[in-house]
Amino acid sequence: MPSNEIYTLACAGLKKLALNQECRDAFDKNSLFFKLFDKAAHRYIIASDEQELNRKLHCLADKGYQLGVEYVGEENHDPQVVQRFVHEYLSAIQRFADAGLKPQLGFDLSAVGMLISQETAYHNASTILSAAAQHDIPVMISMEHSSAVESILEVYAELAPVHFNVGITVQAYLHRTVNDLSRIIGYGRKVRLVKGVYNESPDIALPRGHELDARYLALLDELLAASVSVSCATQDPNLIKRLFEGGYHLKINELEMLHGVQSDVLRSAKETGLACRIAAVYGDSWYLHFLHRLAESPDNVLEALADFYAPSRITFGAGY
Repeated sequence: MPSNEIYTLACAGLKKLALNQECRDAFDKNSLFFKLFDKAAHRYIIASDEQELNRKLHCLADKGYQLGVEYVGEENHDPQVVQRFVHEYLSAIQRFADAGLKPQLGFDLSAVGMLISQETAYHNASTILSAAAQHDIPVMISMEHSSAVESILEVYAELAPVHFNVGITVQAYLHRTVNDLSRIIGYGRKVRLVKGVYNESPDIALPRGHELDARYLALLDELLAASVSVSCATQDPNLIKRLFEGGYHLKINELEMLHGVQSDVLRSAKETGLACRIAAVYGDSWYLHFLHRLAESPDNVLEALADFYAPSRITFGAGY
């Protein structure tokens, strides 16, 4: 039986492969990887087109879940690609409004121009936020690898005072978060607390384990003491168990989990009366998202191979 060390290295390898620029550049609808695993990826990717997306969002909403929506795409260097990404969000906002949906939108600042300039990222994020505000749609800024955190927080510092509907994601595993949290709290906006998904060195971040869980709860205590709106976003059933055992489910605003992951755990949490959000991802550029989901557990790799062999195993909404 494989050792824990092998599992850890295998997950790290998948994350490294997810960030491999040569692989990402080669990925599109005509690539072999896309053709082989597109159906399997739709265990996690909710939809490819807008009609399918709205139909499935209504299905989840009818089951009593709050919704989050993110269009797949990150680290865009090309200004034309950035503009297409922004246009998709502006179009999606209108489509959601017309369909009577108000999902929380999410995106990386690197997808809206951060790699061109902070000014570009601010302008495009502000444009999306303003359009979303017209329909009372909230927006959550995602967090990225550690080298991007300072720039993201600088842009967020400009956005938060003027956009009531913006929130920020905070990664518990980063050592710097312990010091960053006080200024983030000062903006008074919603905070989405996650463990953190990127490969980082020990001098930058904690590995998965008891110490990280303890830090997550300590940061949560600090946020709750400041009366900040908090979303606990985690797929870890052990951490979720601790949230309930510690009575946090009575204090937080919601529990958020990605679509297709631990649906039975989220359903059980919702049945207790806790508001639960399903974070749905859509679009065709799913390479990074798919590999990150596989990296979360060796079982996910085996399930993806089973889905590749028998796509009919995937039934939308099952478990929720």
